[in-house]
Amino acid sequence: MATIHKFQVLPYLPEKLKSLMKIASNMWWVWNFEAIELFRRIDVELWREVRHNPIRMLGLVPQRVLDEAAESESFLAHLERVERELDLHLARRSWFEESFPDCGDARIAYFSAEFGIHECLPMYSGGLGVLAGDHLKSSSELGLPLVGVGLMYRFGYFRQYLNKDGWQQEIYSEIDFHNIPASLVFSQDGRPLMISVEYPNGPVFAQIWKIQVGRIELFLLDANVDVNRQEDRSITEQLYGGDDEMRIRQEIMIGIGGVRALRAMNKRISVYHMNEGHAAFLALERARLAMEEQGLTFAEASEFVTATSVFTTHTPVPAGNDRFEPSLIETYFSHYFGRLGLTEEQFLSLGRENVEDRKEPFCMTVLALKMAAGCNGVSKLHGKVSRAMWNRIWPTVPVHEIPVGHITNGVQILSWTSDEMMRLFNRYMGPRWIDNPADDTIWKNIDLIPDSELWRCRERIREHLVTFARNRLREQLLARGMPMKLAERANSVLDPEALTIGFSRRFATYKRATLILRNIDRLERLLLDKERPMQIIFAGKAHPRDNMGKELIKHIVHIANEERFRDKVLFLEDYDINLARYLVQGVDVWLNTPVRPKEASGTSGMKAVPNGGVNISILDGWWDEAYNADNGWAIGKGEEYDDQGYQDEVESLSLYNILESEVKPAFYNRGVDGIPREWLKIIRESMKTICSHFNMNRMVKDYSNMYYSQAHKHHLRFSDERFAVTREVSRWKTEVAKKWDGISIGSVDFQGDRVITVGSKIVVKAEICLGELTPDDVLAELYFGALNSKDEIVEGVALPMIQMDKNDRGNFVYVGSVLCLISGQFGFTVRVLPHHEHNVRKFDPRLPLTWQ
Repeated sequence: MATIHKFQVLPYLPEKLKSLMKIASNMWWVWNFEAIELFRRIDVELWREVRHNPIRMLGLVPQRVLDEAAESESFLAHLERVERELDLHLARRSWFEESFPDCGDARIAYFSAEFGIHECLPMYSGGLGVLAGDHLKSSSELGLPLVGVGLMYRFGYFRQYLNKDGWQQEIYSEIDFHNIPASLVFSQDGRPLMISVEYPNGPVFAQIWKIQVGRIELFLLDANVDVNRQEDRSITEQLYGGDDEMRIRQEIMIGIGGVRALRAMNKRISVYHMNEGHAAFLALERARLAMEEQGLTFAEASEFVTATSVFTTHTPVPAGNDRFEPSLIETYFSHYFGRLGLTEEQFLSLGRENVEDRKEPFCMTVLALKMAAGCNGVSKLHGKVSRAMWNRIWPTVPVHEIPVGHITNGVQILSWTSDEMMRLFNRYMGPRWIDNPADDTIWKNIDLIPDSELWRCRERIREHLVTFARNRLREQLLARGMPMKLAERANSVLDPEALTIGFSRRFATYKRATLILRNIDRLERLLLDKERPMQIIFAGKAHPRDNMGKELIKHIVHIANEERFRDKVLFLEDYDINLARYLVQGVDVWLNTPVRPKEASGTSGMKAVPNGGVNISILDGWWDEAYNADNGWAIGKGEEYDDQGYQDEVESLSLYNILESEVKPAFYNRGVDGIPREWLKIIRESMKTICSHFNMNRMVKDYSNMYYSQAHKHHLRFSDERFAVTREVSRWKTEVAKKWDGISIGSVDFQGDRVITVGSKIVVKAEICLGELTPDDVLAELYFGALNSKDEIVEGVALPMIQMDKNDRGNFVYVGSVLCLISGQFGFTVRVLPHHEHNVRKFDPRLPLTWQ
């Protein structure tokens, strides 16, 4: 084969337009509509053709057009204004700096398998990636000292198209990395910076790409380099492609390779955040480095790693968590066991709920939960579900005390709000909603917007969606081989004035995309009502191996192809961020019908709200928190069923009733001026109650307050004086574990009557034998709460007991009290748990807990 000599051609820009490349190279433009409008002005048709990729567009736009722009005073003024805004964004003092002055040297690394920043970077599959992309955007707005770490997928996620029967087909299009807003990281010798990771067949090398997202740097590893074997180059080929072996190969690269990449770039990280379990191997790599560089044992290194790690789980069902057979772990990590000072079984136990079960697979979520002091689900309900799902890791701890909290997801509002609605907000709310979207007092000013202007804005946005949907449908029909005459029928589908419902998301079966289609006759009456018409737009992808999800898509397409529904039901192919943006901006109702409690959070419904969309949803995920009876509609009251068929029947009937008796009347009951004031009242209530809380700035602030700042303080304390605290805590835990069998709870005396009145206090005295341990090693607690029918304490409260003197038997006496404020049947017990002033979490899965 001939030798290929590589070179790169860059766009040529007139001197006056040089700053265009500066703006195009920073993904900040994604959430700045003035910057987007700047690129549209150059060539709006080309902008659409290149999927809104400014780097690609600047390389294709005719030189004549650039020269004309360079002579346009209006364009140059626009360019100067956008550049000034970018410079201000990068330079201004940030919320993080003002809120955490003692975290000036903090550095946070945010690891995720996918990042959905914009459609021109198609390296995301759905909600997890879009959330990660929004996390970076808001981190930039708030000035967090954060970098992102992931993989640079050469083929990204698949492009979707449907055959004539409606069956999903997949296309993998190679991404030209040199024509997207990304750049290689170079070493001091001018060559691409490389890292290597050990695999069974030898080292695999990866180069590093950088994507600038406002102030935030995102680093993505790319194994498609000449020095690698072909099978190794495929590691970063597809997102979520291949089998379990490909998955573990990718997760080794992101976790271990990601840590090595940060070190190769001299990024001194103090906090590591694992967004889902895909990157959990980073904890083992960090432990190995601490052992080799600081002389720590694995137990000691684990203390340091755990104290400085954060883990977010997004999966509410056990099957959704990556699990690898022990043989696969042995294949890929046998060389690693010795470097950590562990046997194979000790290594495998790190990823097992039951460490005694040698057949249990190695679970990435379990590894992350054990190796991170800060763990959370992504909604209040999901936190509860996660605590129950992972209680086997802490078998003696009550479920509600399992150390998995929650931070409810949010969305980066600027990325999803239409230009029309932004201008309306600016006019009546001022610019503060942009700088501080989490301030609920700002959103109360929604009431200042006149009904007529709010409704006209909603009508314009819906018209944009209908126009987009018609064009997309026509393209789909032509691509399927439809004659032009029939494809042109797409120009008349949908009614720009009709009540429009949107359903778009990943086509997993538990999301029940077809619930609204369950009773076709009932649906027909809803859709074809001439006085109050309704229409539905579907979009979404099924995983390539999920045939059940593909069947759902096929069923929808068959319904849409029926003559009676041809203008009322649409399925739009190739769901991506651009299509999602049109849908969340244009629909009147956002529909969400998952099987509770399988939706961890969901964020698409949040994106519809600032555009005036109203939610109808099962009370699951975020909607379980957001719904207040006036800001949308709930399907059911949070019931959970054993019979799936019965559940579908009940909840589909509830949905039809809501649409018929509540949604349609509110939307179509108009005043003499044609304005639906009842509908606008719901829109306002939705915006006022949802926008301020369910946004990404609030979410990132929560992570900063609850986890990042704490983990950074742990980093400083645990690494100080050559890791003295790390060694001390590890040594203490080892001693406590050895001596814990000497702990026992003797007599427990209840001073007072068995029947008392509200406002009374009970005093409890317990005799506790500590064996070889001291009172400084333990925490004695009075565990108190209401009793159920089985005389079990339900979600009890733990109150500390005070240590008194020793008794004549050499045991310690502890005293605690409870003030009884409500009536009912209550109970208490006593427990003892290990305690150390430097413990970073109350319950350590490696330490015991003794109950009376």
